[in-house]
Amino acid sequence: MIRTLLTRMLLAFVLCFLLPLAAATVWWTTVDHPTSWRAADWNSSGLLPAATAEPAAAIHVMAARTGGLKGAASVHSWLVWKPAGSAVWTRADVVGWGRPVRRDAYAPDARWYSNDPVFVGSVTGARAADLIPQVEAAVADYPFATPGAYVIWPGPNSNTFVGHVLREVPGLRIALPPHAVGKDYLGPGLRARRDAGGDLHLSVGGYAGLSVGPRTGVEINLLGQTFGVDLRRPALKLPGIGRVGT
Repeated sequence: MIRTLLTRMLLAFVLCFLLPLAAATVWWTTVDHPTSWRAADWNSSGLLPAATAEPAAAIHVMAARTGGLKGAASVHSWLVWKPAGSAVWTRADVVGWGRPVRRDAYAPDARWYSNDPVFVGSVTGARAADLIPQVEAAVADYPFATPGAYVIWPGPNSNTFVGHVLREVPGLRIALPPHAVGKDYLGPGLRARRDAGGDLHLSVGGYAGLSVGPRTGVEINLLGQTFGVDLRRPALKLPGIGRVGT
């Protein structure tokens, strides 16, 4: 019986984690990539309108594939926002050198290692105006903001930062994609918490974990990758691939 259980667990691991990652890696090898970060395009992608062209308050969570082979398995995510009537966007993300949390280090919709960004989720209008102070407070309270705190895997990294803000500001109602490696890192060792929106999170140093709730659905995290089901907006969440569904 134990052997049967282990066989089924291994099969589930292969089907839910290894096959999607293998498919993403095969696809990634067919895409052109810059030879180094110096050769990469870090300029605006043109995805966001000028701040002056969008008078209402807005908050966007954005992500783009990262560089090198790790781009097959992970994205880099960041936050962009503007109060109503503001002439500029504010961008906040975490990088792996010096002081981790950066403000406006890149164009708000810049490519990342030449990879075009996408919108993960957005809030606009009066709701965004109400939430911007909460976003600002969550950014300021990021617990891994000291120089040298960044760890590319399993975290804390750029996705850990955005994941922290999304847990602290439930009114955003946004969840990072499954291939945002590091999003579930809560700290070293065994950690469990209930976020401000009621979702439950369990993490073992970012190497394994579980999230359940209205925002995240049901997610199993293993070695930074996530397999899950979104119940609110029906979709599968696949490692290396992202959401498949609505």
